[in-house]
Amino acid sequence: MHLTLEGIGKKVGSQTWLYDMSLQPCSGAVTVLLGATQAGKTSLMRIMAGLDVPSHGNVRVNGESVVGVPVRKRNVAMVYQQFINYPSLKVRDNIASPLKLSGEKNIDQRVNALAEKLHIEMFLERYPAELSGGQQQRVALARALAKGAPLMLLDEPLVNLDYKLREELRDELSALFAEGNSTVIYATTEPGEALLLGGYTAVMDEGELLQYGPTAEVFHKPKSLRVARAFSDPPMNLLAASAAATGVQLNAGALLPVAMPATTSRKFTVGLRASALRVQAQDGDVALPGKVELAEISGSDTFVHVATLVGEVVAQLTGVHYFELGAQVTLYLSPAQVYIFDEQGMLLLAPVRGGGR
Repeated sequence: MHLTLEGIGKKVGSQTWLYDMSLQPCSGAVTVLLGATQAGKTSLMRIMAGLDVPSHGNVRVNGESVVGVPVRKRNVAMVYQQFINYPSLKVRDNIASPLKLSGEKNIDQRVNALAEKLHIEMFLERYPAELSGGQQQRVALARALAKGAPLMLLDEPLVNLDYKLREELRDELSALFAEGNSTVIYATTEPGEALLLGGYTAVMDEGELLQYGPTAEVFHKPKSLRVARAFSDPPMNLLAASAAATGVQLNAGALLPVAMPATTSRKFTVGLRASALRVQAQDGDVALPGKVELAEISGSDTFVHVATLVGEVVAQLTGVHYFELGAQVTLYLSPAQVYIFDEQGMLLLAPVRGGGR
């Protein structure tokens, strides 16, 4: 199925929920809608599903306009943050319900396979009320996958699950999506989830579509500061800088020797991902001496917040490291790993994949 949004927007009273945007999700690959709460992800998905009508613009499926066509006349599967199951049916029958409507053969085999992949095979003979919230959400996911609809919309479907299960199911869902022929739209607030799912990512903020493209491309080359902020976890370090003869000069800090493109800007914002900072120097590195304000161990990484002359920065260090609060520490960065944005917040320079310019 080919879904196309042409210049759609959504107003409710005097409020603009979605600003004019056009989007053509790639068939056969996951399209992730990435953005903070109230970025407009759910409003956009409701228009895609036919639950809402855009204030202007067009929604086409295989070239035909479907604006005004009610959701019951569309072949769409949707999973929300809040799980929705049939309370009077056992889990097995919940999952099987769309298969029975479509006249599917080998229903039990299909139900058992989906239940196993979503780790709910032991609950097939229970009712939804006998399950935890996370288990009920997996039932709703299995039913949506069983439907095999050409358009599948998933609005933060894993948000109610524990961390370990989310990690497992992301891998399973990626494989399940790859097996089918559905156009899959997946909304999340988590940049890490977008990276794990791959495919394509549309970055949204306050009702605007900021950038759309292959996920890795959008992550490594955000077109603006707004995209960089939205697609970075932990947040990208942003440092004020000014023009210099051989690069840019961090305010009250070191010179970054980078080959700048032609620009009229004299003031810049230097972006540096937390994972690009380290405590061991390498050839050509720039030093950022400072004082430890906070050190957090999260999983297999340590996040160190350091107050430096150029501002507070966060370093993401692989492994478990211990730092005393108030201790002096020097962080190091390679000029080849910085992003540079102009005075309007548009990207001027990004690291080349592999580390060089």
